[in-house]
Amino acid sequence: MSREHGFVRLMLNFLGQGLGCFRGGRLVFANLSFALQPGNALILLGPNGSGKSTLLRLMAGLIEPLEGRIQWSDSDAGITDDPDLHYGRTHYVGHADAVKPVLTVTENVAFWARLRSPQSDVAGAIDKLGIAPLADVPGQFLSAGQKRRVNLARILAVPANLWLLDEPATALDVDAIAALCDAIAEHRAAGGMVVASTHQNLALTDHAVLHLSDYITEDPALV
Repeated sequence: MSREHGFVRLMLNFLGQGLGCFRGGRLVFANLSFALQPGNALILLGPNGSGKSTLLRLMAGLIEPLEGRIQWSDSDAGITDDPDLHYGRTHYVGHADAVKPVLTVTENVAFWARLRSPQSDVAGAIDKLGIAPLADVPGQFLSAGQKRRVNLARILAVPANLWLLDEPATALDVDAIAALCDAIAEHRAAGGMVVASTHQNLALTDHAVLHLSDYITEDPALV
């Protein structure tokens, strides 16, 4: 193994097999599988309600599948069997921007970074996403796009092997999307993996696509 960009490259694969998930009184998807290797990026596509966010939450270990298993290649156990280990390898950014209104940009990013590691690069993360001039501005005065950048800065401040990003480009302008894509490219070059749902075009190279609509069940007996 080797160490780059602050995290250990274990050359692990991230795998999901035969996944099905029941949410909101219906089977959202069934028989879904994926496999990611270091450096891979997977883009999730599909209409609203097709299960993109649900799959990301499964990958994050926040919910469990109805059937199937998600695991790392160094273990026969599923990710929910050792949630602390999975949490240490994973950054998850959901729809909501968890920006505390009374804390400054720096304080917000530092708060989340300290939950993961005593060592972080808060200033560097803020700078990469173009919000260094806002470092001392409280969250309550930020625009939607600025709050999104603060939320994304969390994944840069402390390294993790796997990034799970739910609509990361929402509310971002062109420059911010470019900065996000650059950060993703750097993460992948260091051996990191990325899974992102999106309705917008992210300028990523050599990425795989998973269409959630291919796994929607329409069996009325399962609704």
